[in-house]
Amino acid sequence: MSADESPTHVASADCDSLLLDNQLCFALYSTSLMMTKVYKPLLQALGLTYPQYLAMMVLWEKDGLTVSDVSTRLLTDPGSLTPLLKRLEGEGFISRTRSKDDERVVLLHLTEQGRALQQKALSVPGCILAASGLNMEKLLDLQARLLSMRDHLHQSL
Repeated sequence: MSADESPTHVASADCDSLLLDNQLCFALYSTSLMMTKVYKPLLQALGLTYPQYLAMMVLWEKDGLTVSDVSTRLLTDPGSLTPLLKRLEGEGFISRTRSKDDERVVLLHLTEQGRALQQKALSVPGCILAASGLNMEKLLDLQARLLSMRDHLHQSL
């Protein structure tokens, strides 16, 4: 056994893999926390929380979706989405109606106020880009890599 392969050196190398700053999961988690903190004042000005903003973006892309459609798009459980959607309805941003074809299905529609909110939200992505310290090319590259990783992780479940 060489000096580089001593039990202490091997143990040290093994332990390095357990250092918090060496964990991809912590880098993603802590970046997500910081991202949410940057979003918070921007979204407070719109009267939205971050999860509400995500749901609104889905509906701004395509109005008239079901709760199940939105939950699938956001990779979340429909049951956890319902209280959030009720709050958006209470704020006057969306309406929730039962499908005439199937009473179990709830359809989501933007109200005039919800559509107007989209115009107010247009500045949010630019503010996030500026805060990120990345240029658009690097941001798009990072996003593509993260989406690819997310898809691979999803397939591994």
